[in-house]
Amino acid sequence: MNTLNRIGPILIIEGPNSSKVPFSRSLYLDCSEKVLIDTGAEREMLLDIQCKYGINLIINTHYHPDHTQHNHLFKDVPKWINRLEFETARSIEGVAKLNGIYQEWGPSGFDMWRHTIPHEWVDNLSSISDYYEYEKEYRFGDVNVTFLHTPGHTKGYSCPFFPDLGVVFVGDYDMTTFGPWYNGTDGNIEEFISSAERLLSLDVDTYITGHQKGMFTKQEFQEAMKQFLAIIEDRDEKILELARKGYTFEELAKVGIFYPKQMLEQPLLQTWERSGIRKHIQRLGLTVPGANNEYSLTK
Repeated sequence: MNTLNRIGPILIIEGPNSSKVPFSRSLYLDCSEKVLIDTGAEREMLLDIQCKYGINLIINTHYHPDHTQHNHLFKDVPKWINRLEFETARSIEGVAKLNGIYQEWGPSGFDMWRHTIPHEWVDNLSSISDYYEYEKEYRFGDVNVTFLHTPGHTKGYSCPFFPDLGVVFVGDYDMTTFGPWYNGTDGNIEEFISSAERLLSLDVDTYITGHQKGMFTKQEFQEAMKQFLAIIEDRDEKILELARKGYTFEELAKVGIFYPKQMLEQPLLQTWERSGIRKHIQRLGLTVPGANNEYSLTK
């Protein structure tokens, strides 16, 4: 464990490839209660920690598969998720509704999609047994943590805040060049911005992201956040320009606003591309032909 980054009792466990999606960073609270926060890190490292030190509780910040990826490896360990996602995210139907599958594909598309999901993904979510409350201080051993409600990425998204250590785990407020992700049905652009502003206001020294770079000082995080949120405005400007040129929704969905154009042949990425564009159209107050059509991918 001496190869892992440590901040006091917090061990930072990396995922493969700099914790890029489909993996994520995990935190391990090395205290008497042995808590693991998110399970997207490298499989063997997580298993090694369980073998050597034990895991008494798993806490998921939200339901996305890169953060719940290895829940199934720890069958007898209790698992918690935030209150808002506890009921919905434990069923495949609920996940489909949160991710835009129903909106873009309809019931028949959902039936097709559900057969492509790995069994482990279903197990990772269905095994969640309880929820934690937002804004309540929990004490695990000698570690105090509060799960801040920071919606935007998902409606129920939380950021574990360790006030005594001056640390916050911001997860998918990750400062990557891809930019903010709010493309599920439960994502929201304005909430994403408000939550980002809340994170900036915290009295902390260290921000830990779920992907790529990992650790930021407060000043580094402030500077990175300006560039990160500016990507939202760039997307606005691009969509506005194309809409003024008369682009229909279907034409906008093929440009590559979020994902590279060549990746939009993948059905799930196409779904999220379309969902994200819808959110910007609504935010901008635009009227775009075809933007309000449901189940348009199966028509």
